[in-house]
Amino acid sequence: MAYDVGGECPDDDALALQLALKGCEPLPRRRCRPRSPAGYVEPAPLPRSLWSVPADTTVRWAPYTCKNYTCLVQRARTRGGPYFCKDCFDLEGKERRRWQTDNGGPGFSVDSVLRSRAPGTVRIGLDIGGGTGTFAARMRERNVTVVTTTLDLDAPFNRFVASRGLVPLQITLMQRLPFADGVLDIVHSMNVLSNWVPDAVLESALFDIYRVLRPGGVFWLDHFFCLGPQLNATYVPIFDRVGFRRLRWKAGRKLDLGAERNEWYVSALLEKPMT
Repeated sequence: MAYDVGGECPDDDALALQLALKGCEPLPRRRCRPRSPAGYVEPAPLPRSLWSVPADTTVRWAPYTCKNYTCLVQRARTRGGPYFCKDCFDLEGKERRRWQTDNGGPGFSVDSVLRSRAPGTVRIGLDIGGGTGTFAARMRERNVTVVTTTLDLDAPFNRFVASRGLVPLQITLMQRLPFADGVLDIVHSMNVLSNWVPDAVLESALFDIYRVLRPGGVFWLDHFFCLGPQLNATYVPIFDRVGFRRLRWKAGRKLDLGAERNEWYVSALLEKPMT
């Protein structure tokens, strides 16, 4: 908070994120102006922006290991990407194929999930831990508005989401969702809510998702990861306590390269009851 009021804000993105991850939310407001990137270029117009990588000059790269988007794409292809966001900046690769089809395993398609609701009744929603915003882009193509929560973990995720013409929201799992009760039609989360989240934090997050969904709204739990013994012993009781009604539930062994023998993925479509 040491700065000249009315002047230029000192760079503190990395520090602010560290504080947020340790539960210091919300961060205090400041009366100063952040610098804009040099040579800023306006984003592509919709709908082209949904699948366009923005110009490097839309970002001030100082806090990050990579200094351009080409580096992030190559890093994803060779080393798994920043903080395991594999391929998520490569919009012409695997990211372009996500949620297009039911894969016979725990992967659901956007269209099959939308068909579970009356036509036109899924209009607004939230994607928790949505990376670079591809789920929101898929929904935008179907006239559904989705806000994406994402964190700038060694990459400009929020700016990338915004450049696509989508709405980013930088909050952590510990923070209460900034929505009133019963306002969203759908909440989605892929790979973020998994066994790495402490049980109490996970249960609190699930109750908060239940809170912001309208009656009849759905929570799409996408590729929840856990070990086999944990599923029925720990996580099914948590899901049941929250009070969702199961519409779809698919569990399957994790078959990724390097997976252990008893690792599992679970995907579920869970409805908030009407009464």
